[in-house]
Amino acid sequence: MQLEDYFDFLAPNDIRIKNHRIGIESVLYEYIHRSQTPEEITIRFPTLSLEQIYAVILYYLHNKEQIHAYMTEWIEHGDRMAEEQARNPTPAMIRLRKIRAEREAVENKSVLNT
Repeated sequence: MQLEDYFDFLAPNDIRIKNHRIGIESVLYEYIHRSQTPEEITIRFPTLSLEQIYAVILYYLHNKEQIHAYMTEWIEHGDRMAEEQARNPTPAMIRLRKIRAEREAVENKSVLNT
């Protein structure tokens, strides 16, 4: 089996683990940015085998420059989407924020009364 056989290359910025909806970026974020071991990553993604996780890491090690660019774009895209959501929250997000604010007001009031 070739290393690339572990993946579905859907687009230049969308590489998935074969037969999963999980992108390599999810595994690599845990490995690179959270310093998780492959065994710890299997706990986070129980549908992935240890072999698949090692394949992702090996693919990263063989293609570091390309994968760094891939990960940088993925993180920047996530940051842009978070900023956009903060500027233009959905009605559901507005309701949740209101509920949270009301709950915090009640909690603060009860703390002050004790």
